[in-house]
Amino acid sequence: MTEPTRHTTPMPGTVRTDVAGIHQTLGLLERPCYLVDTGNGIGATTTVPGPDGRIVAAVGPLAAEALGSSGFRARHGVRYAYMGGAMAGGIASEDLVVALARSGSLASFGAAGLLPERIEKALTRFAAEIPGLPYAANLIHSPSEDALERDGVELFLKHRVRRVEASAFMDLTPHVVRYRTAGLHRRADGGVHTANRLVAKVSRPEVAERFMRPAPESMTAALVARGLITAEQAELARRVPMADDITAEGDSGGHTDRRPLTALFPVLLRTRDAVQRELRYEQQIGLGAAGGIGSPRAAAAAFAMGADYIVVGSVHQSCLESGTSDAARDLLVGADLADFAMAPAADMFELGVELQVLKKGTLFPMRAKKLYELYKAYDGIEALPADERQKLERQVFRRPLEEIWSEVERYFTRRDPEQLRRAQASPRRRMALLFRWYLGMASRWAVTGEADRTADYQVWCGPAMGDFNEWVRGTYLAARENRRAADVAHHLMRGAAFTNRVNQFAMSGVRLPAVCTEYVPTPVTAPEAAR
Repeated sequence: MTEPTRHTTPMPGTVRTDVAGIHQTLGLLERPCYLVDTGNGIGATTTVPGPDGRIVAAVGPLAAEALGSSGFRARHGVRYAYMGGAMAGGIASEDLVVALARSGSLASFGAAGLLPERIEKALTRFAAEIPGLPYAANLIHSPSEDALERDGVELFLKHRVRRVEASAFMDLTPHVVRYRTAGLHRRADGGVHTANRLVAKVSRPEVAERFMRPAPESMTAALVARGLITAEQAELARRVPMADDITAEGDSGGHTDRRPLTALFPVLLRTRDAVQRELRYEQQIGLGAAGGIGSPRAAAAAFAMGADYIVVGSVHQSCLESGTSDAARDLLVGADLADFAMAPAADMFELGVELQVLKKGTLFPMRAKKLYELYKAYDGIEALPADERQKLERQVFRRPLEEIWSEVERYFTRRDPEQLRRAQASPRRRMALLFRWYLGMASRWAVTGEADRTADYQVWCGPAMGDFNEWVRGTYLAARENRRAADVAHHLMRGAAFTNRVNQFAMSGVRLPAVCTEYVPTPVTAPEAAR
């Protein structure tokens, strides 16, 4: 990308007719912008021109802080309608959450897949380093590991985590209902105070609607009977939706149905509006957009569709603060738009659920799919043909399967003993746990940068990464060492506002030269960061 020549800020009343000047004037987002026919061509200025200039089109100020919904910003106490989505296994790390919180955005800690002691350590750090600043923690639905979901909610309630991002849910569960309803209180005016905010990331309209409606009374009654919530909280739950915000997840990294965001978002928008007309909530549910947002044009398109906020995930994984290795970041920095594939998911392996991963530079997608084919074809490890077992031990596991099983036993004895009890009576279940060992270790190898396992790296990522790399090519953000989460968020939001301004002029019938219409990221100065 070629950057327009930089100039000093134009003096008030100055009409710039050179390409660099027009581009710079468009970028003064906190001021109005006038396109003027000077008689010698089109120019741009931030003040009403004199008698020698005829106004062709004009737009008002549009700061990045004004994009999206004021309701979302007020609800979560943030400056920007921007959220850093959770990436499991701590890839959406403590450093990432702290950086985005301090820059005025909401970020979700990637608690999914972590043991309770690691999650608790992170929550303790947030309380110490960003007291009073908003953040979220991820609660992922794991059908085969109910205890992890339950323990996660226990920790969130214990540490008074006021925002949870729920993901991969196919239906409501008692645990997510408990988190939501345990934070309900009656206000002095009789209204409902919702202390525990819930952001539900979904890709199916039927699942979205469940989060848009109140908690099922059968579940709240059961929670009351167990002493986990009060009868008053169960009554108040009838008056509020399960989620404050619903994120429409399009073609994202990790768990995804790969639905086009431009098709999914309007459906969820109509569903949200229909539920609001029916139930007349005191506060309308927010609707965000995620999946495929890797450049200002993509972000602007999401806001143009009506998104109250945007969620960025894959791009943050290439940032310095993410909880992954430099080796994985190097792969991400080199990714193009088509360098992604679907592969079996460790947490839902038996169900055949897949997630989106990077395929460039790794054999993981191919090897993971082979494991699932073997799982479907044979009743257990003992039933595998000798040559297939040898290939697994030599190429994939690199060790005898008996050794791997010993590790699996130690792991689940600590994490979820019920898994082992179920495997004792089912050779096929035992096979699934063995294969899940590889899937789980493949993501860990990427996170730790295991040098001799590069070919097995599992890197959750989507096409937004390719879009981002293309956009920043030739700028300071092209280099891995310059990718900081706060900078990325800053430029995506300012770039979206810039693109919105360009689009407003286009809708007025004025199409600017292409070189003037692309937002170019430049190093963020201290005044810009504080703005």
